[in-house]
Amino acid sequence: MKTDKALSMLGLAAKAGKIASGEFATEKAIKTGKACLVIVAEDASDNTKKNFSDSCHYYQVPFAVYSKKEILGHCIGKQMRASLAVLEEGFGRELAKQIEIQNNMEV
Repeated sequence: MKTDKALSMLGLAAKAGKIASGEFATEKAIKTGKACLVIVAEDASDNTKKNFSDSCHYYQVPFAVYSKKEILGHCIGKQMRASLAVLEEGFGRELAKQIEIQNNMEV
């Protein structure tokens, strides 16, 4: 399995306490202006993706659909997670760059 820089970085952000995970925590982070980047799992429901996409668009928070629920949860040391918010600007910027790079490679 190839190492995934974005997932490694999520793990670091989680250790630093800069991740809000789960739908309620992610939503709260968006609405309180704490979210710098929101990531929703590829295998999350279409409704979940649309809700977070709309919310992020409204609150002007970068949004990405990336990886699987099980992998997202595992890399932050939790059970499956359909959504998470990065709460620190540096992590958010770098993660957005990594996800963009990886998504471009898969095309």
